[in-house]
Amino acid sequence: MVGNVKDIVRLSTSEREALEGLVNKGKVAAAKRQRAHILLKADASAEGLAWTDEQIAEALDVSVATIHRTRQACVAQGLEVALERQRPTGRQFRKLAGAQEARLAAIACRPPPEGQARWTLKLLADHMVTLEIVEAIGKATVRRTLKKMTSSRGGKHKGSCRRRATLASSAQWKTCWKCLPGHTMPSVRSSVSTRRASSWSPT
Repeated sequence: MVGNVKDIVRLSTSEREALEGLVNKGKVAAAKRQRAHILLKADASAEGLAWTDEQIAEALDVSVATIHRTRQACVAQGLEVALERQRPTGRQFRKLAGAQEARLAAIACRPPPEGQARWTLKLLADHMVTLEIVEAIGKATVRRTLKKMTSSRGGKHKGSCRRRATLASSAQWKTCWKCLPGHTMPSVRSSVSTRRASSWSPT
């Protein structure tokens, strides 16, 4: 039931088929797959579920704000625009705060998304935006942050800030820093066998 939702999504049969193909496809960006799920559940056509934003948020573990933006984009600009991540109007994060660094580390320690062999910089950046940890973040920022965290766990460094030391010594980081080994960074050398064992890629 749509209720008081302002931006009511009504999909055609072909649009529903296209979205169902996306959610069932192996190699699709997590954020794009999530938007497809949102639109399918929000669909108020005869074939749709017409779920409220609150129902969708609970089912997909996504914020109501994200659902609202997806609905709005679909109604105002069409399905293709709604599925693609829009260029944010706010600033793009070049440096993460301590809590955001910890979230990035936790994400990278998880198994990669379905259909992906390993985490890449782009996947990590997209996931940070999907989870609304940041509004926008580039691959370069992810690379710098991971490299900084990887080097900080090796001991004291000149100029190291207290936040970096706290992150490196936290229980979570001690448990999972190996999922972000220094040898995955372009500037650090390692054996081929070690690189093959890595579950993360800087591509």
